[in-house]
Amino acid sequence: MRVAILGIGLIGGSIGLAARGRAGAEVCGYDPEERVRALAVELGAIDMQAPDIAGAVRDADVVFVAAPVGALPRTVRLALAAASPGAVVTDVGSTKRAVAEAGVADERFIGGHPLAGAETAGVEHARANLFDGATWYLTPAREHTAGVLYERLHRLLTSFGAQPAAIDADIHDRLMASVSHLPHVFANLLVAQAASVLDGDDEQRLPAVGPSFRDATRVAGANTAIWTDIYLSNRDALTAGIDRLTEQLGEVRAALQRGDAAAISDWNERARADRDGLLDAGLTGGVAGETAIELRASVPNRPGVIAELALALGEAGVNIVDMALSPSEDNRQGVIALWVGGEPQAVRAQALIAGLGFPVARA
Repeated sequence: MRVAILGIGLIGGSIGLAARGRAGAEVCGYDPEERVRALAVELGAIDMQAPDIAGAVRDADVVFVAAPVGALPRTVRLALAAASPGAVVTDVGSTKRAVAEAGVADERFIGGHPLAGAETAGVEHARANLFDGATWYLTPAREHTAGVLYERLHRLLTSFGAQPAAIDADIHDRLMASVSHLPHVFANLLVAQAASVLDGDDEQRLPAVGPSFRDATRVAGANTAIWTDIYLSNRDALTAGIDRLTEQLGEVRAALQRGDAAAISDWNERARADRDGLLDAGLTGGVAGETAIELRASVPNRPGVIAELALALGEAGVNIVDMALSPSEDNRQGVIALWVGGEPQAVRAQALIAGLGFPVARA
């Protein structure tokens, strides 16, 4: 297998190391900075470098676009224009709608977002185990994503140690606005609020801060170049989240003004329960440690059918551990084997697949 990487930073470099070390792939990389390309070769993140996008993606089976979020749509379009007809092109951006629109008419494009990273940036900090156990969101298009390409990408990501999960692009962006982008906004605001307490009083110094403040503001002032792009690319979902949170803050403010202890206690207890529920579910329905169960479904050979199944299962919190496609001799239909995580998920998956009209049974 040949893998191309466009943008060789922490994520792109880690993809290269995982692809080479765990999938046995040959990796060609492109980065706008020649120094970065040379360093990536030296560190073993890529086998060879290319001077441009077209050279990197030539003959690639899988193309990972790991450019900055603001550059993703344009880079995805260039990659699709240069990639072979049988290549799958994906990205690693933390917002999906804009880049999905860039590749929406092409069955080869499948948006992606690994929930992995580090406090450090750059290929020099890349590591092959970065994606171990990490959810890797995929946003296939129901209408036309090619099933064989989805299977290829899913299997490759699984070899990296990741847990691929299908999700609708709009739902992904609303989710990320709530659990990632909005917390960054409020970390910035909390820091500004604390720093303003003693504004104008030069004789006072800021007090020492406790662990609660440090934990709540750990992401404040994150890399400006990266996060400006993220805020703007997801501005619709983010502003909607800010509006909802502003409304909720108003409710808490009103309860405080009234001295309503019951309302405040109920609000705090609901927050505890919601947090426990989110952490227990892992936001993905993961079932680490359970034995995977194989299901086999008969499906027609048409664009988007695998995306339809994957999205339905992903929305239901079913973890697809692995998958394999077996087309019929006349290529009109086929059987998809799905390995799902644990008995409860197998029961749920079987019912969902049958509800979509596809014959399904346990292997």
